[in-house]
Amino acid sequence: MKNLLAISFVFFAAVATGAQKGVDTQTQKIKDEGNKVTTRTNDAGRAFDWGKGKTKVRERLPNPYKLAGRRDVLIETIIETLREKKIVVDEASSRLKDGIIVTQPFVFAKGSVITRSELSRYGVLEDPATAWSRAQYTLTIEVQSIDGVQNNVTVNAKVEGRAGNGLMSEWLTVRSSGVAEDEFLAKLIETVTGVSPDPTQDTNN
Repeated sequence: MKNLLAISFVFFAAVATGAQKGVDTQTQKIKDEGNKVTTRTNDAGRAFDWGKGKTKVRERLPNPYKLAGRRDVLIETIIETLREKKIVVDEASSRLKDGIIVTQPFVFAKGSVITRSELSRYGVLEDPATAWSRAQYTLTIEVQSIDGVQNNVTVNAKVEGRAGNGLMSEWLTVRSSGVAEDEFLAKLIETVTGVSPDPTQDTNN
């Protein structure tokens, strides 16, 4: 009787084990999939790229820059582009027939904190102790015809900062960093060609 019970026990155990094995294939797969997630390095230890390195920066545009078109039309386009950027043409100093356009000073920064930051972007500051209250630049744009179809457009910026010590202040000229010239050329190229030279930024994470 004991032998019969032992045999029965072994038989049912084998059946139960076989049944369990039949389920294990799917169960084990689920466990394995779960382990793939739970056994990875935790999020706290992972390095995320929050868009860093995705900002695309182009090379500085050539200056002078070659643009196609009639010179008189190009000069009108330059004046229109300046108007869009809220920069006023100095008609007394400009010589449009000679392809020379001079602007009035364009104030791009006010206030001590903002002025120093912006002035250091548009100009090269050699004296870190100078206190700046305003900053401006004046553009001189020259259009030289090459062959009646192609033109060289040259942009020069005179960058100035209002420096003072509380008792007196004066406008000081600082060396241009080339940013003002490059920004205007980029806008002009976009206006003339319909295509911006600035690269499209990747905003995907």
